[in-house]
Amino acid sequence: MKHQPLFMCGFRPFFVLAAGSAPLLIGLWLLVLSGQLLSFNPPGGGLLWHGHELLFGFTSAAIAGFALTAIPEFTGTPAIRSDKLLRLSLVWLLARLSYLASAWWTNEALLYLTAALNLLFWGLLLRQAAVPAWRSAQRQHASFAWALGGLALTQAGFFAALLTALPLPAPAAWLHLANGLIMILIILAASRVSMSVVNGLIEEGKPGASPAQTVYLARPPRRKLAVFCIACCTAAEFTLGPGAVTAWTALAASAAMLNLLNDWHVGRPLFTRWALMLYACYWIIALAYAAMGLAWLGMPWMPSAGRHLMMLGAIGLSILTIMAMVGRIHAGLWLDMRPWIPITAIVLVLAAVLRAWAGLPSGMAWFMPLLAISGLLWGACFLFYLFKTWNVLAKARSDGQSGCAEPLNSHKKKGGGC
Repeated sequence: MKHQPLFMCGFRPFFVLAAGSAPLLIGLWLLVLSGQLLSFNPPGGGLLWHGHELLFGFTSAAIAGFALTAIPEFTGTPAIRSDKLLRLSLVWLLARLSYLASAWWTNEALLYLTAALNLLFWGLLLRQAAVPAWRSAQRQHASFAWALGGLALTQAGFFAALLTALPLPAPAAWLHLANGLIMILIILAASRVSMSVVNGLIEEGKPGASPAQTVYLARPPRRKLAVFCIACCTAAEFTLGPGAVTAWTALAASAAMLNLLNDWHVGRPLFTRWALMLYACYWIIALAYAAMGLAWLGMPWMPSAGRHLMMLGAIGLSILTIMAMVGRIHAGLWLDMRPWIPITAIVLVLAAVLRAWAGLPSGMAWFMPLLAISGLLWGACFLFYLFKTWNVLAKARSDGQSGCAEPLNSHKKKGGGC
């Protein structure tokens, strides 16, 4: 296992699992919606399973891949050992399979096993990634530890609400809470990655360097304001549910995200594929919170339009962008400059827009076709990513190095083939 390329670095198996699970999870859900799987009846219902697996299955795999690669680099700590990485990957996979099996095998013990496996996954990930972040000098990366810990507690709350008679918020409320935490995590991760992206260090092959002249700076005040407003909206929805207070906090979160965009307005350096993809994530988050807030104030569309714009658009695009960058640089290759990446990103955003349109009055008449087209396009984007990057993720490095090391020299290579 020590010499198996797939377990050479934290991003490798988890980017494969994230990209591979996306079309499977969305494809199964489309079959359920179309009535092809009438026997599919997981505890809590199919809709709850769908939301849980996209957040705690697909998204958690991508988060694990990023955290296990970036946090050791940020903190100067050793990368995860291949045997521990294999164990963590298997726990994630077993958690997915056990929840899926509960749809046909109605057994409370199986659901308890599902909960245990999911919480074991977070426990192992926290020990490997959150502890070094918390112990780093001056704790400048402690926000990652808090975010990961919050997601772990949220999933514990989800299963407690599903399995027990305790007076807890409904399981769906815990999923909405997780969605808000993931928005915060996107901002925290993007604030670190974007410095290298906009200032050109990623494309120059020096992602960890400090620019001689900073063009773009992720300013803490605007970022902290956005995180605070999203946290307020998330807390309001969790405790109060939909209503005027939650609506106004959602609009505040939208305004804070629009304010955060001002940091990006630096002229020509913004107009690269990598910068624009991250920039678009912030726009999508802002529009999604605005759509939810206005829906809660009485506008004639469903709040799910904004929520799905956030989940399919913001989460999906941020994951695709990070995987496209981290999966190349830490495999010893420069960034892939072929057109398939921006095309895939555009199709993914289109899929999110179509799903949001299904929740608007003008899209109600085509609700099911829009869901089907949106889901198929979204799943196809990640399947295509996996097809284009399999040799990078699952095969040995071509530069003679091992682990998560960046490319040997700092000279940018043109092209981008494998």
